[in-house]
Amino acid sequence: MTKPPLTLFLAAPRGFCAGVDRAIKIVEMALEKWGAPVYVRHEIVHNKFVVDGLRDKGAVFVEELDECPDDRPVIFSAHGVPKSVPSAAMARQMVYVDATCPLVSKVHIEAQRHADAGLQMIMIGHAGHPETIGTMGQLPEGDVLLVETPEDVSGLAVQDPAKLAYVTQTTLSVDDTAEIVTALQARFPKIVGPHKEDICYATTNRQEAVKAMAPKCDAMLVVGAPNSSNSKRLVEVGARAGCNYAQLVQRAADIDWRSLEGIRSIGITAGASAPEILINEVIDAFTARYEVTKEQVETAQENVEFKVPRVLRETA
Repeated sequence: MTKPPLTLFLAAPRGFCAGVDRAIKIVEMALEKWGAPVYVRHEIVHNKFVVDGLRDKGAVFVEELDECPDDRPVIFSAHGVPKSVPSAAMARQMVYVDATCPLVSKVHIEAQRHADAGLQMIMIGHAGHPETIGTMGQLPEGDVLLVETPEDVSGLAVQDPAKLAYVTQTTLSVDDTAEIVTALQARFPKIVGPHKEDICYATTNRQEAVKAMAPKCDAMLVVGAPNSSNSKRLVEVGARAGCNYAQLVQRAADIDWRSLEGIRSIGITAGASAPEILINEVIDAFTARYEVTKEQVETAQENVEFKVPRVLRETA
């Protein structure tokens, strides 16, 4: 039986970013340096396949520092942690390695700098997300106000409308964030923004590729985890950009083939914490069912690389 034709659009860039690549490398190098087990506070990145692979090598994933023994190394996830976490690790004389993405660390430094200058901080982010918790935890509890939507802005109770600054979570929708910033600037004209955009290059680039790809596609799949903020934003961006069917899948086994009946084109992208092996798995699943013609939709090229901490580069 002949397979139906399908044009498969591949977004570029897609998948791993420099911060994720660095965080995974940190866990692997820690295991090489100190042997198993190495403890990791929170999932190092939001991807089950990656986490399971590291767990098989000897990483132990926990949610809080008090679940870690004093005598084994602990790694802080790429999302960042409140200041209280490394302080507690130092108090216990633990060996720890901070795998916080350098672009998240930049936001942490920014928040502290504005606070030191006497400005009250507002954070644009998602409540409960580890990156938001980590960034708000750079300052004393209650000092940072959180906004998630433009509607939240009207309810903000600030100390002094003339002394405000804002930072953002790095994995947000670029368009949604712009709406919130506009609302903040309308209500607080003197509010100070980041020196450089907080939303990271990888988030921005992946969203731009999806915007370019979505109008060409009958359907779009985003390879990523359900707890991955940047992956979920790609689904939303695809739907807004004109793709009638946009779905998040973790693996090829999650594809809802019945929903895709009759399609002639599909776009595939992946969140910043999804490895290429899972993207290829999805492509192979379509190749098995369709006569596939591949087209790449490239909107940017990435060559960013972050160094791992010195403690892992030093020989024992």
